[in-house]
Amino acid sequence: MNRAVRWGVLGTANIAVERTIPALAQASGAECIAIASRDLARAQAVAEQFGVPRAYGTYAELLSNPDVDCVYIPLPNQLHVEWAGQALRAGKAVLCEKPLCLTADDVRKLIRCRDETVGLIEEALVFRSHPQWGFIADQLNAGSIGVPLAVQGTIAKQFLDPQDIRNQPGLGGGATYDLGVYVIAACNAVFRRAPTRVSAVMDLDRVFKVDRLVTATLDYGDAQASFVVSSQGGTSAWATHQHFSVLGSEGWMRADFPYAQARPAGCSVTIGDSSSVANFPTSTKIFEPVNQYRLQVERFSALFRQEPAPHWPIEDALLTLRIIEALFQSARESRIIELD
Repeated sequence: MNRAVRWGVLGTANIAVERTIPALAQASGAECIAIASRDLARAQAVAEQFGVPRAYGTYAELLSNPDVDCVYIPLPNQLHVEWAGQALRAGKAVLCEKPLCLTADDVRKLIRCRDETVGLIEEALVFRSHPQWGFIADQLNAGSIGVPLAVQGTIAKQFLDPQDIRNQPGLGGGATYDLGVYVIAACNAVFRRAPTRVSAVMDLDRVFKVDRLVTATLDYGDAQASFVVSSQGGTSAWATHQHFSVLGSEGWMRADFPYAQARPAGCSVTIGDSSSVANFPTSTKIFEPVNQYRLQVERFSALFRQEPAPHWPIEDALLTLRIIEALFQSARESRIIELD
C-alpha cells in the first residue's frame, strides 16, 4: 500500500482532540479523514479545527464510509465494547482507548468478534510505543540484570473534577481502571505470564465512590510485583507522578517517566548490573522527547499495511481485566484472590 492509511475518529473526547488527532496530523503514512460525534456541530467544529474533510453526527455514518481504514475510539469506557465490535464488523481496524473494556467478559466478546471478522484491534496503551520500552525489553532479553524477581510501580495524578469520567463509578472511574492498567501491563510485560494470585487494599472517595488510592501485589510464583496508584495524589500540575523499577537476580533497572506522557518529555532508564554499587547506576540511557501518540499511530498504521511492527493482541487486555476484577474482589473481601 503506497497511500496513507486513512483514519476516522469516533468521538471528540479530550484525549482525541488534545493528543490523538494532532498526532494523526503529524504522523507519516497516516491521515485523519473523518470525525464523528453524537453532536454534529461538535464534530464539524473539531473537523474544521484540524482540517479534517468529513464530519458526521452519528458513529454509524463514519463506520459506513468505505474510505476509512482504521478507527480510533476515545468514547466513554462503557461504550468501548459496543462500538469496537461494530467497527470490526464494518471491516475497520480498531485502536480503542484504555481500558479496552470494563469486564473480562466484554473483552472475550471482542476476541470472538475479532476472530469472526479476522480483524485487527488493539488497546491504546500509548506508552508501549515509546522507545524506552523496546530498550527495557532488550535489556531483559539480554539478561543485563539477571532474572527479574520483582517489579515496583507508581502512577498518580489529581483528578478532582466531579464531572470527570474518572470520578464516575460504574463507568470505569477510579485509580485502578484509569491508572492501574498501565502498571499491570508493565508488570506482565516483564514477567511475560499471568500472576497466580493477587491482593489489594483500596481507599474509596466518600463523595465520588471511586477507588482513589490503591496498593496491590501480584504473585507470579517465583517473582512478585507491587504497585500504588492514586487518582487524588501527586502533582497538581499537568504531569503524573510515575515510577517503575525492576529488581533482578544480578542488578536492577529504573525508569523515571515510564507510562503516560501527556506532553513529549525527555526521560531515562538507569541500569545497575553486577558491577554497580548500591544505588549508583552502571549505565544510563537517555531518551529525547518523542510524541508517544504519533508513534502509536505510525506503528498501528504499519500493522494495518501488514508491515513488521510490534503488536499487542487484546488477550493482554483480557489478562489486565481479570487482574483488575480480582483486585476489586480482594479489596472487598480482605483476602488474597487466586487467578484461574
